[in-house]
Amino acid sequence: MLGFLFRTLTAEPDRGAALFDAITARARRPHWYVEGTVPDTLDGRFAILATLTALTLVRLESDREGNQASVALTERFIEVMESEHRELGLGDPTLGKTVRKLVGSLARRTELWRNLGAEAWEQAARESLFKGSVSAGALAHVTAALRDFHDELERASVTDLQQGNLS
Repeated sequence: MLGFLFRTLTAEPDRGAALFDAITARARRPHWYVEGTVPDTLDGRFAILATLTALTLVRLESDREGNQASVALTERFIEVMESEHRELGLGDPTLGKTVRKLVGSLARRTELWRNLGAEAWEQAARESLFKGSVSAGALAHVTAALRDFHDELERASVTDLQQGNLS
């Protein structure tokens, strides 16, 4: 979609796909929806996917070598959101507005996680994943899972991340 703007950064059409696929697989794990009680709906699944993508973007931004991977992941996110919403039946007049809203939601989450202090993990998890109230146990579960994912990202090299190598 934005390839014409970033030709030198995204010469390969599938760049970002391996990392996005790995994040998507992680977002599909049942524990988010069972123990974490994130609603198993389109909105809930998007919240998990966007949160994991945001954490990954923050990790990539922290490394000088991560700029191209960050751009590729963002572009892949946009491509997939557009494709998925076309499959849901959205047409051109509303598709652009919907995708912009989803990208804005990703941007808000990225900013949230970018400015996170060590003591604010639970609040960030609540803000990023839940629209309403959540039990203390479920919030503790998703917070711990997000910390584990963050730590995994920190241990991985940019090359490993680009190749989708998440454990």
